[in-house]
Amino acid sequence: MKEISLDVQLRQETGSRKIKKYRREGFVPAVVYGGKKKQPTAINVDRRSYEKIMRGHHGENVVFHLNVKEGDNSVRDYSAIVKEEQHEPVLERLMHIDFLRISLKEAIEVDVSVVAKGEPVGVKADGGSLEHNLWELDVICLPTNIPNKLEVDVSHLKIGDTIHVKDVILPEGVKTKHDPEAIVFSVVPPMKEEIETEEESLTEPEVIKEKKEKGDASSEEKSEGKKE
Repeated sequence: MKEISLDVQLRQETGSRKIKKYRREGFVPAVVYGGKKKQPTAINVDRRSYEKIMRGHHGENVVFHLNVKEGDNSVRDYSAIVKEEQHEPVLERLMHIDFLRISLKEAIEVDVSVVAKGEPVGVKADGGSLEHNLWELDVICLPTNIPNKLEVDVSHLKIGDTIHVKDVILPEGVKTKHDPEAIVFSVVPPMKEEIETEEESLTEPEVIKEKKEKGDASSEEKSEGKKE
């Protein structure tokens, strides 16, 4: 993935009042961690610009080129990825971002989404179900080699077939330390309909019989009453 440029503002002031002010002005407070420079950098990120980028790359690991500015002047720049986002619990509004500085020349470990491609034979022809066991795979590669997603062809799978991590074809320059025997996809037989047990099937007639007996008894009482 190529770097995506994003202008951010150096944040000098801290404190809850200042943070609320920045948010009202359309910024998301953020911090850049890591790299050779140990001191974190506090920044403000334009909410609209950031969210537009993330919508366009939903579910992907975006590599940013952060152009840190102080006013109109560029003071430094970083290559970075998003380490964590914090959201408001009720409305899910983005409240804070943690970035991690990276080097484009050094491999990093990230999680990449795993998606199924095609419809399994065992599902289409035999009524089975496709089970998706592993939704993300941790991969190691250079930041510019991070796959957007890992597509796995499942169309050949019959009932009882499985695809393990070792069967997933990774792009050139990408590897994983994940357990090679871990199951990614499998096709299982169709669910059998539950059959009533003998005990359950006897319950209803007994209730009906009981109702009949009560009904017969009341009929007899009525007829006796008429005779009297």
